[in-house]
Amino acid sequence: MSDISLALTNCARVVEEKLDELLPTVQTPEGEVVDAMRYSALGGGKRLRPFLVMETAKLFDVEKTYALQVAAALEMVHCYSLVHDDLPAMDDSDLRRGQVTVHKKWDDATAILAGDGLLTEAFAVIADPMTHPDMAIRLKLISGLAAAAGAKGMVGGQMIDLSPSRANLDLEGITRLQALKTGALIRYACEAGAILGNAKPEEHRALSLYAEDIGLAFQIIDDLLDHEATPEETGKPTGVDSDAGKATFVGQLGVENAREKANELIDSAKSRLDIFAGKAQLLRDTATFIVERRS
Repeated sequence: MSDISLALTNCARVVEEKLDELLPTVQTPEGEVVDAMRYSALGGGKRLRPFLVMETAKLFDVEKTYALQVAAALEMVHCYSLVHDDLPAMDDSDLRRGQVTVHKKWDDATAILAGDGLLTEAFAVIADPMTHPDMAIRLKLISGLAAAAGAKGMVGGQMIDLSPSRANLDLEGITRLQALKTGALIRYACEAGAILGNAKPEEHRALSLYAEDIGLAFQIIDDLLDHEATPEETGKPTGVDSDAGKATFVGQLGVENAREKANELIDSAKSRLDIFAGKAQLLRDTATFIVERRS
């Protein structure tokens, strides 16, 4: 197993343990929605966003327990977005991470409430003094996550994605869509480490630009996988966007040019980390992982 694969696996394990701790089962009637929240949050996955929080925080020697709190909270937000994204009113998907989606295992109402519960709990986790003793740091983390997840970030991107005009977007439009829908949480993951570590402005900016590059590359690879991979490889249905007539990077650029663009972005992302020298090697390896992944 490569260093990056091992690091991702180890991070996924500790994040899973933290999520299990933060989302204990409940025996009273409302426990059903907690079960649905746990089903989504503990359902595996790459845990890329939590990994980025943990690794960027390491650049500044942040206490691991602080970074882990933020990593778990961010994963709750990501999982909430997946639960809602799979709903019939959104992407209408029956499969996620190789298992049936929350609304298929329970029902639409439970899935909506489970997503709401995960989103809300995430902010409670970051607000907890266990996340960082400095209230000012916690407030920066809270406001940053709210911006990344809301109408100026992921939710705004989702709205564009659902719009009838989605099919007619040009390359600039698709890029902006994905910068909001996918890129905003990835950017927050990297900026959270900088916030926790009281990074210098130039260090914070370097991580923000790195995140923008890998976030866009991530979505281009997603489009390529949707075009080329099988549901068994990805753990979810493929061909969905093209079947729905949505404009994609592959549709705009073609397969080879899309892959070339992703590689250019990864090279750019790695160069953003020069300011950190050898301390950022795993983040460079993460960029390579993103462009080489098959799920």
